[in-house]
Amino acid sequence: MYDEDDLAAIREAREDWEADTLDPVLDAHGERRDSFGTVSNMETERLYTPEDVADLDYEDDLGFPGEEPFTRGVYPTMYRGRSWTMRQFAGFGTASETNERFHYLIDEGQTGLSTAFDMPSLMGLDSDDRMSDGEVGKEGVAVDTLRDMEILFEGIDLGEVSTSFTINPSAPVIYAMYIALADQQGVPREEIRGTLQNDMLKEFIAQKEWVVPPEPSLGVVTDVIEFAVAETPKFKPVSISGYHIREAGSTAVQELAFTLADGFAYVEDCLDRGLDIDEFGPQLSFFFNSHNSIFEEIAKFRAGRRIYARLMDEWYDAEDPASKQLKFHTQTAGQSLTAQQPLNNIVRVTIQALAGVMGGTQSLHTNSFDEALALPSEEAVRVALRTQQIIAEESGAADIVDPMGGSFAIESLTDEVEEQTMAYIEEIKEMGEGSVRDGVLSGIQQGYFHREIQDSAYEYQERVDEGEEVVVGVNAYSIAEDTQPDVLKVDEDVQERQRERLAEVKADRDDEAVADALESVRDAIERDENVMPSIVEAVKTYATMGEIMGVFEDHYGSYQETAGLA
Repeated sequence: MYDEDDLAAIREAREDWEADTLDPVLDAHGERRDSFGTVSNMETERLYTPEDVADLDYEDDLGFPGEEPFTRGVYPTMYRGRSWTMRQFAGFGTASETNERFHYLIDEGQTGLSTAFDMPSLMGLDSDDRMSDGEVGKEGVAVDTLRDMEILFEGIDLGEVSTSFTINPSAPVIYAMYIALADQQGVPREEIRGTLQNDMLKEFIAQKEWVVPPEPSLGVVTDVIEFAVAETPKFKPVSISGYHIREAGSTAVQELAFTLADGFAYVEDCLDRGLDIDEFGPQLSFFFNSHNSIFEEIAKFRAGRRIYARLMDEWYDAEDPASKQLKFHTQTAGQSLTAQQPLNNIVRVTIQALAGVMGGTQSLHTNSFDEALALPSEEAVRVALRTQQIIAEESGAADIVDPMGGSFAIESLTDEVEEQTMAYIEEIKEMGEGSVRDGVLSGIQQGYFHREIQDSAYEYQERVDEGEEVVVGVNAYSIAEDTQPDVLKVDEDVQERQRERLAEVKADRDDEAVADALESVRDAIERDENVMPSIVEAVKTYATMGEIMGVFEDHYGSYQETAGLA
């Protein structure tokens, strides 16, 4: 982008600046630290100039918004056309309580619903299972049968709302319930909109929630993608998630690399199934974390778009531009929130949200300031939502497409993130002898991802403990008497009420129809057919979450992580 004579002049001018302007100040005052870096410990330079982006090719590396390689954004107008979707996580207690929160958020201006489930639902267990004791409704909403889904969306037209479901092992059952509810409401399946997380590879890498082993889990994810392409083309059947990888302690580069690798693994599995890349590619979506180092995060998002566009073209022969667009949801970093001085979290979340917006996210969840203490209160949720609305309406950040594009620092960091990310992806591909999918599965089995994330988490905590990484209110600027906000408390009788409802559903349903439907699910598994049609029919008989997931566990067995530490 720069003429060699111009670069030489800039280099000479910089040397003069260092000798005449910088060095006297350094000699007299020094700097705050010997070195400066990001949360991920990526070193940042004092100053960036055109020298740092001398090799940048504008057309190949940047281009224009809405055109390959999509570094500058997937849409030509970005937020000047319409704002990102504002999603606030909601889910606690019973379906009726969460339905009230849904309506509250819609009334406050939220533009997309995002559903959190309790641990039994996440693990494919019913509320009356002995393993569910003490967990029903505690960290999300309890959903056992289609009846709960009916109550959860009472008064909400599925044809008018976009809904995100944060659930993985039992995601096919929740997806089936949503489809069944749309059928009830008379909403055509091709019109329902939303996103199903349904990212099982990430579970084995970081979040550690599963029912059956990795390979059959991958097969079920592909079943959902195949079904969604045919039946619900506006619904994203998988949200390939780096968020939980980052929350487990990874660096920004590891988050991006492992997430993209998971995405390419799903692509390869779908291609092996015989699906067309340009049919399912546009329905793939991603989910990233946004942490405190604002420039690192912006660079991560921009590098991710560039890598994805290039590899979907070069490795998988995608032709439709929509198949090459990395579209993603962003959530601010829960791991960064502190129980100490919780109001400080509002500032952290604002910085992280701004990074997501300036990095070009398609939807955004802002964490509530009290989430290090409990599920968010209504007041905290409102502040979190208002944070997004202020950024969108008052800050001006949404008025310029890719406002950081062309920044010497941002472009240099983007190149650095891309280079380090590609090194990881190539290593994973080599582990699979040319297949990213096989490399991911091998890495899970060998504990590769676990070790990489563990080492990064340990190194970060070591920097915090030694005071090299400042956490305001924790290892610096602490106060003797901390303030604690009023927090949301889930009623202790939630479990009893949920179990009573489940008992009523079981008493009223047609047991013979349930048994036949579960047998159909079992037959589909044994014949290696797509399981989604049979699961949809099963939930319509009010078969429970646990009954359906139990069929999978009976067939495939459970999974025990055995990989040791290095």
